[in-house]
Order: sequence, then structure tokens, then C-alpha cells
Amino acid sequence: MNDAPLWHSAAETHAGRRRRTNEDSVVSLPEVGLWAVADGMGGHDAGDFASRAIAEALAGLRRPGSLTELVDQVDDVLGTINARLRDHSERCCEGRTVGSTVVTLMSNGDVGVALWAGDSRLYRVRGGEMTQVTRDHNPMADLLDDGLIGEHTARRRDSNIVTRAVGGQGQLFLDVAVFDVRPADVFLLCSDGLYRELSDQEIRAALSADDPDVCAPSLIEASLARGARDNVSVVVARRGA
Repeated sequence: MNDAPLWHSAAETHAGRRRRTNEDSVVSLPEVGLWAVADGMGGHDAGDFASRAIAEALAGLRRPGSLTELVDQVDDVLGTINARLRDHSERCCEGRTVGSTVVTLMSNGDVGVALWAGDSRLYRVRGGEMTQVTRDHNPMADLLDDGLIGEHTARRRDSNIVTRAVGGQGQLFLDVAVFDVRPADVFLLCSDGLYRELSDQEIRAALSADDPDVCAPSLIEASLARGARDNVSVVVARRGA
């Protein structure tokens, strides 16, 4: 892994207009080739504890010799945090949910890997087209995957319920996507507080600047202008030439 200087990224997070506590956390480590967004659940002192535990653990990783090693490290870290959150729930929260969604992006330059659980998302912008890399873990997406409903119905019935999360079950099941990365590709990691306020077209328009330092605050500001009913977090990473 020798491409870290080729990446430029920016991260922003905001409590939103209606929430007193920000339960989101972000990670932006271009020198490692690792970016993440975590959206905590379980209420104050639970959700922020969960997302912060994920972010702090990931932030402690150092650049390994290969992308495979980095993926293994992230997988191990998230599994350890899953067990830690389950234990914290039993000891300190009377068994109630202490969990967090997570979406991660890892890259060595020409290959990218996403690991995720929940409904925080990863998008890629290439050649003016934006593609959602991840698939939400929620009841509607599960029904869609099984062919029981169509895309239109899934969008109309979308809810805040997630079927996977770090800390949500005794064993953590992460989905994985492997994809190519090209020069000038722009990636967006975000919590649901962003895409529940903005359409895909509006998100794509905000990313058109291609400069993460411009795009990240622009997305937050657009969400706040819409009322930002939830915490909202974004990480924008651009692969250089």
C-alpha cells in the first residue's frame, strides 16, 4: 500500500436541527487508506458511546503492508467492538440496545473495499454518475433483495429500523463489496441523516465540486437547510491522478 498521498478527504458531522446529542462519529485517515461513518443508536450515552467506540478503535489502526491486511484488521476491530458493546449493554444499560451502524471504505489506490452493517451508505461518483455501493440493512431492503417488493415500494415504505448493527447481535455479520478505484473517483460515506433530507440528484450536485474540502461542508449545510431532523455526517474522499 503506497498510494496514501494520492487521496484527499474531508469529514464533517453535525447534531442537526432537532437532536441535542450527536450520536454520529467519523473517521478520515487518507494516510492509512481508511474512512468510516458510524451512526449510534440507543439514545444519549448509548448511541454516542457506541459510535465513538468504533471511531476510536479504527483511528488507532496503522497503515499495514497490504489492503488484505487492512480489511482483516478492520473486520477484527469491529468484531471486538461488537462484543464490547454487548457487554456494556448488560453491565450498564440493563440490556437495552447499545449499537451503531458502520460503513467503511478501504483502498490501496486501484482497489476499494467496503465493509458495513446497517444503513449508513457509501456512494461513488465517476464520470458524472453516482452509484450507491452499499445496500441498506433494513426490512425494506431485505424484502427487495428477496424479490418480495419493488424499488418504488421500498423507497415509499423506508423506515429508520436496521436489521444489522455493531452491538446489535451476539455475532456481527458485515457485508463486503470489492470494486475498482480510478483516478478522480469521488467517494461519499454518510449517515442516514443526509440521504433522508436530500435526493440523489441533490447529493450528486453537491459533490460536483470534486474538492472534499468544499463538498463535505456543502452537504452538511444543504441538510441543515432542509431541517436536519437527525444527526448528519459525511466523509468525502477523492482519488488523485
